[in-house]
Amino acid sequence: MTISNPSPFPLGEPNDGFAQYFDGQSYLASVLGSSEISIHNVTFEPGCRNHWHMHHHGSQILIAVGGRGYYQLENEAPKELKAGQAVRIPPDTKYWHGAAPSESFSHLAFMIPDGSGKPIDNEWLEPVDPDVYESLR
Repeated sequence: MTISNPSPFPLGEPNDGFAQYFDGQSYLASVLGSSEISIHNVTFEPGCRNHWHMHHHGSQILIAVGGRGYYQLENEAPKELKAGQAVRIPPDTKYWHGAAPSESFSHLAFMIPDGSGKPIDNEWLEPVDPDVYESLR
């Protein structure tokens, strides 16, 4: 599939380093990397989403910058994300995020350390139930 970049930020390279934690193809472009904060543009092809996961020792802020996607916190309904919308995911919160089934999606991902001095640690969990995901429009 050839993706048309839905974002004003660079598409980046195929996200092969994390491919085992995604259903579908994603792309990753570093926007800013420093010891205090990192920002990446993540682009998802239509139907791509990551597995359930959580971040220990830090939170994540997602700012939608193009296309249409979803995120879901554990025990809550999936919520749509469109360009200009943002969400903060607290540390140790189980969730997933990705594109809508029929549209590409890009967001900026800000990783915010919790101040403990420990590096942010991603814990990858199970894939999103495909029946639940495919019910989204």
